[in-house]
Amino acid sequence: MDTMSIPAGLNEVADDLATRDSTPRAALSLRRRKAPLAAPAEQLRQLDAVALERDGRRVAFDAIAGTIRPASLQVFQVNLGKLCNMTCRHCHVDAGPDRTDAMMADLVVDQTIAAIRRSRAHTVDLTGGAPELHPRFRDLVQAAVDAGRQVIDRCNLTVLLLPRNADLIDWLAARGVEVVASLPHYRRPNTDAQRGEGVYERSIEALRRLNAAGYGAGDPKRRLTLVSNPAGAFLGASQSTLEREWREALQRNFGVCFDRLFVLNNMPISRYLEWLLDSGNLNAYMERLVNAFNPAALNGLMCRNTLSVGWDGRLYDCDFNQMLELELAPGSGGHISRFDEEAWQRRAIVTARHCFGCTAGAGSSCAGQTA
Repeated sequence: MDTMSIPAGLNEVADDLATRDSTPRAALSLRRRKAPLAAPAEQLRQLDAVALERDGRRVAFDAIAGTIRPASLQVFQVNLGKLCNMTCRHCHVDAGPDRTDAMMADLVVDQTIAAIRRSRAHTVDLTGGAPELHPRFRDLVQAAVDAGRQVIDRCNLTVLLLPRNADLIDWLAARGVEVVASLPHYRRPNTDAQRGEGVYERSIEALRRLNAAGYGAGDPKRRLTLVSNPAGAFLGASQSTLEREWREALQRNFGVCFDRLFVLNNMPISRYLEWLLDSGNLNAYMERLVNAFNPAALNGLMCRNTLSVGWDGRLYDCDFNQMLELELAPGSGGHISRFDEEAWQRRAIVTARHCFGCTAGAGSSCAGQTA
C-alpha cells in the first residue's frame, strides 16, 4: 500500500493487534508465509487443473449454469480491508493481523459513500477482514444510515471484545445496524479447530453482550444473524434444520438467542483451498460441488444483485471474485469513483470454477442458502 493512501489511525490499530495476545489465532496468513496460494492467479490455476470432465469434455461453470443475468442493484457490499484480529484456517480473504497492506484509503471511503448516496441499493453490507478495525468504519456506517440504507456489519464476534470496541455494540444498536456474526458451530471443538483455541468462549461472551443490548430478540432494528460453514470437505446441511438445532443448543447451554442462521458452503479458494490441497480433498470436493449443481440456486446468487467494492475501490461481481481479482466485465465501471449503475445493470457476470460453490446443494450466498 502506498504510504500516502494509509487511512488515518491505521498504524495505531495495527500496533494494538500486534501487541495483544488475547485473541487466539489458528494459523498464519498465506501472505505472511509467502505461500504460492497468496497469489490469486495460482488459486485459479489450481482450480483449473482439477480433472473435471463430463461426456469427455472439460467441465466449465458457464457451460453448466448458462448465462447468469444481472438483477436490480440491492446491496453495496464494501470490503474495508483484510486486517483482522484473527487468522482462521478457512478464511477465503486471507485476512489476519498482518494484513495492513490491504486497507481502504480515506479517499476511497469518501468515494464509496458518494456512490452509495447516488445508488438505488437499499442495503450497505460491510465486510473485511474485520471491518470494525478500519478507522473509518463508523464514518461509513453513519453515512449509510443517514442516507436511509439498511446497514449490515459482518462480524467475527471476538473483535467486539477488544478494548477499542468497548462501546461498539451499543453504538450499532442505536443505529439499527444488523450484526451478521460468523460462528463455525455451536459446539466448542468445531469452532476452535477453525479459529483457534479459546475463540468459542470469547464468541459466546460477545453473543451475551449483543443479547444484553437487545440483539437476537426479534427486534428488526437489532437483528442478530449467525453464519455457519462446514468444518470439512462437505456441503452445508439444511439451513432450517440447523437453525432449530442451533437455537435450542445455544439457549439451553448459554441462554443465548439469535434471530436467524445462514449456512454457507466453503468456497474452494485461499486458505480453504490450501486445506483442500494439503488434505488431499480438492478433487473430491470439486466433484462434489459439480455433482450437486442445483439450477434452482441460480436466481438467488449474490452476484446478480450485489456490487462488491474492494478495499482499493476496484469493483467485482461478488466477494469471492474480489479475492481472485476477477474484476467486473469491461465497460461496467472498473472503480467506485466511476461507478455507473446503468452500465452495471447491462454487464456480463464473470464466472469461473469456484462458482460451483455457490450453486451446490441448497445454494450458498452472503444471505445464506438460495434454494
